[in-house]
Amino acid sequence: MAIADPVSTATDTLKVYRHYIDGRSVAPAGDRYYETFDPFVAKPWAMVAQGDARDVERAVQAAHRAFNEGPWPRLTASQRGALLLRLADLIGPESRRLAEIEVRDNGKLLAEMAAQTAYMANWYRYYGGLADKIEGAVIPTDKADTFNFTRHEPLGVIAAIVPWNSPLLLSAWKLAPALAAGNTVVIKPSEYTSASILEFMRLIEAAGFPPGVVNVVTGFGPEVGAPLAEHPLVAKIAFTGSDRTGQLIYQSAARGLKRVSMELGGKSPNIVFDDAEIDNAVKGVISGIFAATGQTCIAGSRLLVQRSIHDDFVKRLVAFARTAKMGNPMDAGTQVGPVTNLAQYRKILEYIDIAKGEGAIAVLGGGKATRPECGSGWFVEPTIFVGVKNAMRIAQEEVFGPVLAVIPFDDDEHAIAIANDVQFGLAAGVWTQDMRRALNMSTRLRAGTVWVNTYRAVSYLSPFGGYKRSGLGRENGQDMIREYLQTKSVWISTAAEVPNPFVMR
Repeated sequence: MAIADPVSTATDTLKVYRHYIDGRSVAPAGDRYYETFDPFVAKPWAMVAQGDARDVERAVQAAHRAFNEGPWPRLTASQRGALLLRLADLIGPESRRLAEIEVRDNGKLLAEMAAQTAYMANWYRYYGGLADKIEGAVIPTDKADTFNFTRHEPLGVIAAIVPWNSPLLLSAWKLAPALAAGNTVVIKPSEYTSASILEFMRLIEAAGFPPGVVNVVTGFGPEVGAPLAEHPLVAKIAFTGSDRTGQLIYQSAARGLKRVSMELGGKSPNIVFDDAEIDNAVKGVISGIFAATGQTCIAGSRLLVQRSIHDDFVKRLVAFARTAKMGNPMDAGTQVGPVTNLAQYRKILEYIDIAKGEGAIAVLGGGKATRPECGSGWFVEPTIFVGVKNAMRIAQEEVFGPVLAVIPFDDDEHAIAIANDVQFGLAAGVWTQDMRRALNMSTRLRAGTVWVNTYRAVSYLSPFGGYKRSGLGRENGQDMIREYLQTKSVWISTAAEVPNPFVMR
């Protein structure tokens, strides 16, 4: 199977990536390709198939056939689980190679991507083990001479739309439970980061998944994402991305009465109280906003600091952040890499200008990085703004970059009021040594995840998702597999004679 083959180009150095449909690498219907860029050098390194509605139709039809015909629907739950366990075993030896492809496509640190690609095997292993443990129930109904039981069945074709910041990990969050439940899947990667998911299809095939069970169509939102979301044979849309795109997908899903699960944007508060272990809190704030160049939905982009320690804490924070090493994300010593794509790079710089225009003061960074080690890549200096009011756009809108807004607060009630005064509710951090305060804050913060004295911890064992405009539904954990199942109630009469047919039983 040739998923990625050398092609002749002007430089004769680029690779071409085609769609993966029905178990094969296939050229796009329109025979169009677009360049995908290495953000560290701001130059193209591969060509990716530019799909359209015809490619979506092929992929959805392949997934629909695989769901209804052939070996996949005849597999037992244990057999599906065994395929997922085999896939998990195949990931380990390939995780480094997949991470390097992902770094070249999205510019995140190799140290983080290698950890993610290795760790994602746990999703396939966990849901592989869970596949044959989803049980129905016998219902002791109030109807005489009847036997009633329930069973949980797959939905059908799942559209999995994944973002550019962690393509393989976030696709695992959708793909593993969807397959464990018995569904088939069409993946639409971000147009900026399609290569690693297409390379991953080698492992899908090697694990023994039948053709059509997993498909990948690459391209842009209007040409691929929209027709995929609107396709009548798609039963559910699982989406991770911006709240604006999520709203459009939700509207489309409503027209087709499709199920949805969405993990959307965030503007998460990272709250530091005056009794916190200061050195740990500084590291936690750094992790929350400058790790992954701030390109995470859970970024702690609003720092709330108790007023009594505000000035000292900001001083320590700036001193620590100044030591961050920028440069080649492939180098082990690099701590802050480039922004993934040119559009996002420009957006971050625009928000920095907006913040300055609103009266916020940059005490660190505040523009593009011109360090020699950043070369020609899309780098933004780690930026910290003080003098921020929570009503400012820099405190209300998702920047998705290494930009931190610092807001002082007076007491617990003030912190809660500021933290919850935003349209998002994906995550929050709390730094305190007071257990009563920690529990109270975790109760009152309107966020799907609350970390206390840590930040950016996720697991396949723990549910993840948002409040408010940060999403619908949850990913990960035992309950997640039910997002890809529907319940059927079966009634069997044991009566010797059918009662009055004109009266409802």
